[in-house]
Amino acid sequence: MGILSAILIGLLVGVVAKLITPGRDPGGFWMTVILGLGGSVAGGYLGQLLGLYRLGEPAGFIGSVLGAVALLLIYRFFTQTVK
Repeated sequence: MGILSAILIGLLVGVVAKLITPGRDPGGFWMTVILGLGGSVAGGYLGQLLGLYRLGEPAGFIGSVLGAVALLLIYRFFTQTVK
């Protein structure tokens, strides 16, 4: 998988995560991509580590979205407490 496809999947995962967790987010397009990529890596790796699914299975997308939602909630927590 190339870098461009990883960025596109990260964007998709980030958008889905923002749709699942409604509310005001202090981030734009690039923060969505970063959260999506981070969630894909964290959720995908953790799910494979726990033996929930293997590489390339559709459940990996769900794990990636859950990881991105977790990162989004952590990001919101830290950006709201700083203000």
